[in-house]
Amino acid sequence: MAQQVHSQPAGNPPPGKLPQVKIRYCDAHLLVVEKPAGITTQRHAEERDWAEHRKDKAPTLEELLPRVLAAHLGWKTEAPPPVRRGPQLIRAKPPKLPAVIAVHRLDRDTSGLMVFARTPEAEHLLINQFKKHAVERVYTAVCLGAITKPLTIKTQLVRNRGDGKRGSLPSGETRDDAQPAITHIIPIATIGDRYSIIECKLETGRTHQIRIHLSEIGHALCGDKIYRSVGADGKPLTDQSNAPRHALHSGRLSFTHPITRADIKFSTPLPTELQQWLNRLRREESGATFRAKH
Repeated sequence: MAQQVHSQPAGNPPPGKLPQVKIRYCDAHLLVVEKPAGITTQRHAEERDWAEHRKDKAPTLEELLPRVLAAHLGWKTEAPPPVRRGPQLIRAKPPKLPAVIAVHRLDRDTSGLMVFARTPEAEHLLINQFKKHAVERVYTAVCLGAITKPLTIKTQLVRNRGDGKRGSLPSGETRDDAQPAITHIIPIATIGDRYSIIECKLETGRTHQIRIHLSEIGHALCGDKIYRSVGADGKPLTDQSNAPRHALHSGRLSFTHPITRADIKFSTPLPTELQQWLNRLRREESGATFRAKH
């Protein structure tokens, strides 16, 4: 399927304040976009009643996309000039923007591919694909420590593991709010013996699933400030990678078009800021290994 690309600045802040939002594919039923890091997918429930001027200061991707999509489609989004009728100045309402419906989420600091619905029918059918684990999502991640063999992590995730954070229940324990979570990890490369580049394929899509699973096996995501691996002394392991944000990117997305039944497949490389950081990390680790040997 031909790929369509359209970039649009994310929102109304001054140029350069937010990365570009890129539309990779669009039709009457759905669109595939590249989410930039630093933007939440949807507004949290407690933020939905904020005043519009407050929302405009920190727009979500779901709020930004209608205007981005309108530009992609060539729609006019500005209201026509006011018309004077006698003593009255009549102001017309701005044109209605196209509908965009989120069917899954990425964390604020995670970048990469997402699919949005444009109709209630497409929304319903796409959500069903996610529920049936029929959507393939593969993430590129950089984590602490050396992972050299493929592994699958299966746990039961809960919203509060006892310290106010999401996490896995100890093996054998059960809770009514527990949800099964399965992550498949494929090693790509190691950087010295302190870091690994891996792919994480989600079989389920729980909130923070990859970050939690990596931290719990002792290989926390570089740049993650919440979920950190714990050493033998019970203290969090130190992350010295200086990652610009948590190093997680949705690099591949595959699903069946909900209406046409065509296979939809997209991939995207690491964004510039992560790739530059990764190159620097490789150089630093290579230099450290050389000094240690000599």
